[in-house]
Amino acid sequence: MMNKQLDALLTGESNLIANLSNASALLSDQLKDINWAGFYLWEEADQELVLGPFQGKVACVRISNGSGVCGTAFKEQKTYLVPDVHAFPGHIACDAASESEIVIPLTKDSVQIGVLDIDAPIKNRFSETDKEVLEEFAAVLVSHL
Repeated sequence: MMNKQLDALLTGESNLIANLSNASALLSDQLKDINWAGFYLWEEADQELVLGPFQGKVACVRISNGSGVCGTAFKEQKTYLVPDVHAFPGHIACDAASESEIVIPLTKDSVQIGVLDIDAPIKNRFSETDKEVLEEFAAVLVSHL
C-alpha cells in the first residue's frame, strides 16, 4: 500500500526535492519503530554523499564514498540491512539512539543518485520482507526522478 501511495504522490511532479521530501515523510508516517528516514545524494564535485530531505533528528551532512553503512551501500551499489549498527565496521553514529539500519542505493539509467537511509532505535528492526518492500519503494521513487 505504501508503494502505491508513493506512486500517487509523485505522479505529475518532477521536482527532486519535493519528491524526496514527500517520500521521507511517507516513510516516517508509515513505518513503525524508526527514528530517521531520508536521503543522501551523490555530489560529483566533492565525491561524497550529501544530506538530502529527511524526517528525524539532525544528521551528518557529508559522508565519504565507502564510509559507514551509507557510503558502503553507495560504493558497492547494494542494499545493506544492518541488524546491529554498532557491529558494522566504520559505522558513523549520527544519532546515538540508532541501533539498526537499512540503506538502499538509488540509481537511474546507470547514474548513481544517492541512497535511501532508514534507521531504527531497536536492533533487528528490518526484515528480509522490509528489504523487498523498501527496494520496491526505491524503484518507484527512482521511476519518477
